[in-house]
Amino acid sequence: MALPSKRREMDMMKLMMSDYKVDTVNDDLHMFYVTFHGPTDSLYEGGVWKIKVELPEAYPYKSLSVGFVNKIYHPNVDESSGAVCLDVINQTWSPMFEYCKRYAKPEDIGAPEEISSDDDDDDILHENP
Repeated sequence: MALPSKRREMDMMKLMMSDYKVDTVNDDLHMFYVTFHGPTDSLYEGGVWKIKVELPEAYPYKSLSVGFVNKIYHPNVDESSGAVCLDVINQTWSPMFEYCKRYAKPEDIGAPEEISSDDDDDDILHENP
């Protein structure tokens, strides 16, 4: 399991390599801004928003803080402050990646594991009766 600082660096690297515009504050990985466009085929299409993200020292074990810089109308965003008001972010945060590794594998639902596609599969398909 990655240490909090390593996890923060990995997540930031993925974000910086994405299509989103990311602006760090004083090259600090604890606070940054992300600019993104509203999803296509949604009521938010055509809009551009900027959010402020603050990662605590113990991220991902402690919840991050996210708030909109410009106005957005959404039931999970406080209209006056722009703060995202979801329990999953503010109160019941857990490092989800641990749950995926621990509970979301094929064997956890009783499904057979994926079979890799290699040359042996061709033999089965072309076998004579």
